[in-house]
Amino acid sequence: MNYKLNNSAKAANQKGGDIAALKSLLPLLATEKKDLGIALVAIVLNAGTTLVAPVIIAYAIDTYIQTKNFSGVLWSAGVLLLIYLVGLLASYTQTIRMGTVGRRVLYNLRNEIFTKLQQLPVAFFNQNKVGDLISRINNDTDRLNQFFAQALMQFVGNFFLIVGAGVFLVVLNVHLGLAALIPAFGVFVVTQLVSAWVKRKNLESLQTLGSLSAEIQESLNNFKVIVAFNRLDYFRKKFNEVNANNVKTSIGAGIANTIFTPIYTFASSLAQLIVLAYGIALIQSGQITIGLLVGFFLYVNNFYTPLRQLANVWSSLQQALAALDRISEVLALKSDMVIVPSQPRASTSVLEFLQVSFRYPEGKDVLKHISFALEQGKTYAFVGPTGGGKTTTASLMARLYDPTEGTILLDGQDIRSYAAEERARKIGFILQEPFLFNGSLLDNIFYGNADYVKSSNEERLTALQVSGLGELLTHFEQGLDTQIQTSGDTISLGQRQLIAFVRAVLRKPELLILDEATANIDTVTEQLLEQALEKLPKKTTKVIIAHRLNTIENADEIFFVNGGEITPAGSLEKAVELLMHGKRQT
Repeated sequence: MNYKLNNSAKAANQKGGDIAALKSLLPLLATEKKDLGIALVAIVLNAGTTLVAPVIIAYAIDTYIQTKNFSGVLWSAGVLLLIYLVGLLASYTQTIRMGTVGRRVLYNLRNEIFTKLQQLPVAFFNQNKVGDLISRINNDTDRLNQFFAQALMQFVGNFFLIVGAGVFLVVLNVHLGLAALIPAFGVFVVTQLVSAWVKRKNLESLQTLGSLSAEIQESLNNFKVIVAFNRLDYFRKKFNEVNANNVKTSIGAGIANTIFTPIYTFASSLAQLIVLAYGIALIQSGQITIGLLVGFFLYVNNFYTPLRQLANVWSSLQQALAALDRISEVLALKSDMVIVPSQPRASTSVLEFLQVSFRYPEGKDVLKHISFALEQGKTYAFVGPTGGGKTTTASLMARLYDPTEGTILLDGQDIRSYAAEERARKIGFILQEPFLFNGSLLDNIFYGNADYVKSSNEERLTALQVSGLGELLTHFEQGLDTQIQTSGDTISLGQRQLIAFVRAVLRKPELLILDEATANIDTVTEQLLEQALEKLPKKTTKVIIAHRLNTIENADEIFFVNGGEITPAGSLEKAVELLMHGKRQT
């Protein structure tokens, strides 16, 4: 299955438009009803105080100022002060509540994305760059947080202000009110025409930011190799290219995000000119008073000022929707590694390939109609030239991938019918690049081993000794207390493989796959590992993927893997002959 994430701006053309995209955000707010309700009340109250003030000011001008009633002016000022204090409290409340909502949405969304990533198969991570995934989890979700915490609050508050001010303008004087709203209709048309372009520019910026993160992550992971081969110039050139591309798209997004502000400002100025010219004419005809004209100016300001602020809010919305496109693309993915119904078959083999074929997405066949069976308690070796398909075969055995065609049976049952936990108990897999995490050697060795969850450290050490693995701890100065750091060179690659080996053997799996597990281990340590393998239960089947022929000389059966085929090699001498012939062909 192709899991390649979209890296083009076409995702901006989402069906259903912005309304449909906003509806897709609603599930994220399902648990925030209380805070959203309080924030909404505060927003309405704040907008209401802002809308009431011009009426009081207009009334004070016509009733108290023109009649020089200063006590009435003071009374009006006191009422305004009280209204503004209520507005201040409401504004503070909505800021706190929506800020809290934004942070919790960010927390939940990041958890949801990370949970989704854990559900996806290995193929997904082979087809997508880690840096871009990190950018989607960090940068894109933060854009949504900013929208919920700031822009959404401004959007709702400004919406109430605009609607309320528009209603007051029309109610106070329908002709002057409609004249004041004419520029707003022009702004609305322009906004609808330009919004898709703004969203597309923001999506391009986010995608190049993801590429930049991926390039940084790749360069830092391979820094030792870069220095060893003195290729700093090459990686500097690659970084400059993606950095320059990111700057270019960021500038484009910046221009797009600020394009509305001058338009909205011009509309506000034009509306004020219309009100001034038309209002003076109405005063001369006696249709309105000076106080009413002042009130009109205040309402025009209350209408167009939030409209200008909506220019920034609208840009933030487009950024959030662009981020949502990238996040939704991950959340919409579904793993094709499904659990199928169990249909046991008559089989005496631990593992069996039945006409199995496999190809990577957009690649050629790696395996073609392969059939073989592995018996309980035997040791099998798979040899072949580099790129022949050995690691792919091992990955299929552990169900890191599903075959393109054919069936793989584990204990006479389709391997796809096992739950992940049960399959992991039955199959141990030591990879070429062992996985470790920050923590003690003890934590790494017993990681994920349900048999030792409640065991004491003494009991765990005893288990290591009984399994013939205790002597391997002498390779670590502080024993089980040795601290492992995934970054840096605190332990060697050989030590890393030792830890992975001990971790897998302790689980006593039915099938143990060793994919070049001793490639970076010295001969003496390799002998210790072989002794530890001999202490595994007699029923354990071992599969050894190796280049070093001395590691397979004791195998019960040897398979040669090359050119999409897996054939029995017979003796070690025959395997050497096939291997040398295969290398000459490649």
